[in-house]
Order: sequence, then C-alpha cells, then structure tokens
Amino acid sequence: MKLCRFGPKGAEKPGLIDTDGRIRDLSAHVADIDGPVLARETLAALARIDPVSLPLVDGDPRYGPCVAGSRQFVAVGLNYADHAAESNLPIPQEPVVFNKWVSCIGGPNDPIILPRDSVKTDWEVELGVVIGTRASCVGAADALDHVAGYCVVNDVSESHWQLERGATWDKGKGFPSFGPVGPWLVTADEVGDPQALALWLDVNGTRMQDGNTRTMIFAVAEIVAYLSNIMTLEPGDIITTGTPPGVGMGQKPQPRYLKASDIVTLGITGLGEQRQECVAWQAPN
Repeated sequence: MKLCRFGPKGAEKPGLIDTDGRIRDLSAHVADIDGPVLARETLAALARIDPVSLPLVDGDPRYGPCVAGSRQFVAVGLNYADHAAESNLPIPQEPVVFNKWVSCIGGPNDPIILPRDSVKTDWEVELGVVIGTRASCVGAADALDHVAGYCVVNDVSESHWQLERGATWDKGKGFPSFGPVGPWLVTADEVGDPQALALWLDVNGTRMQDGNTRTMIFAVAEIVAYLSNIMTLEPGDIITTGTPPGVGMGQKPQPRYLKASDIVTLGITGLGEQRQECVAWQAPN
C-alpha cells in the first residue's frame, strides 16, 4: 500500500495511491497519515478498502510529507563504506547518530531554501524508515516488526555548519526545508527486503549518486535495534539511514555544492521520486 498526504502546506489530507498511480482521498476513513494510523490493525483495515471506492483527487496537487506529527527525525551517517571514504572518514564501528530537527521536514517537491550565507549545501538521497509500533530495547531479529513502511528522504546538509562550526553534526542538518520526505509511505509488506533497493540522485539532469541499500554497513534491522537501545522510537518517527557515494563534498577534482536555481531529482525503487528547486534565502517579511 502506498499512502500519501496531499494539499497545501498545513492543510494536507490523507491519500492512497491506486494501481494507476492516482491519488484517492482517504479522508472519510482517517484524519491524517500519522502515528496512530500506522498501527498494524489500522493499516490492515486500510488495506481492505477497495481503492476504486475512494474519491479520485483531480488535478496535480502538492504532495506533503508522507507522515504527519513525527516526534523524532533521527539520522545515521557514514553508513556506506564508499561514502565514508569520499568523506575522508573511517568506516564506523557503530552507527553514527545525529538529529534532523522535525521543523526541517517538508514535502518531496517543495523548494530547498539555501541557508543565509550558505557555502556548502549538499544533497544526500537516503532510505527513510517510518516506525509503526513503539520500539524500546528490541533486538535486530524483531526490529523490522516495528517498521510501518519506507520512504524517500533527501538528507539535505550544510557541510560548513556540519563539519567546520564545532563538533555537532546536527547544526548543519536541520535548516528549514532540509528534510524532504515522500512522496509516499510504502508499507513494509509491499517493499519486502529493505536491503535490495536502488537509490539515485541527479543535479540539473546529471547523475551524481547511484547506489543500493545492499551496500549499507548497518542494515535497517540493525539500525532500528541500535536506536531503540538509546532512545524510545514511537509511531510516526522517521529514521534516515545514510547515503551512498556521490555527494557534492566528494566530487573531484573539487567539491560541487548547490546554488540557487539548481534542480535536484532523486528516487528509490518502488518508493517514488522527488524534485526540488534550490532557492536563495530571503529575510522573513
């Protein structure tokens, strides 16, 4: 099942993607796609609905973030050995964990707002994991039982703030618009093996990243289990699991960072695609 949220920012409605790729309105059945809806029983009830019975959404509405009300947006860094190498950093012995502020979460096609005085804004296509049931101190063998589904995440990063303004990565990870999520939350049963998904990202039509989740250092089950032992994961929480090589910081012969008017497109097998235009920061009115 592919679930989505559509409509203007702050007024999104719940939707379901039918077999023809069209949005069907789920508003008569659930108020939103959020933590409570991600319970197994509720997802099972939604799966029993015939999509044809749902109202068809006309036009080309905006996709919002595919899950609402996330309490935590947790990220894992350096989770592909070749990305660690291009970053000139050692392969981690345990997951590198940091936070993306939930205030950075946006729709998959919303603009990327370059921070004021940004000099190193970068792209990172990643597999997002959405928690469906509370996970606390679980083992890897049971970890995927707590996953409701998966989505595309662009872990947009300002590398100057991340790596050169002190030791805390979080500072470069949570600027407004730095967390495009969606377009869909694809339920775990439809995705199957999360370690067999191709990821890609283009900038202005040029392929920059081309990877596969099978080359992760720490698999999704290991990540969920690890995080559940250092925090309690709640329904609706999002985990973004690291990026394959090809980020701007690693480009040769010199790094290449995002600038205003750049177009970023990215996607993951079966999880849909995103498109973002980069825009310059402007002072609030």
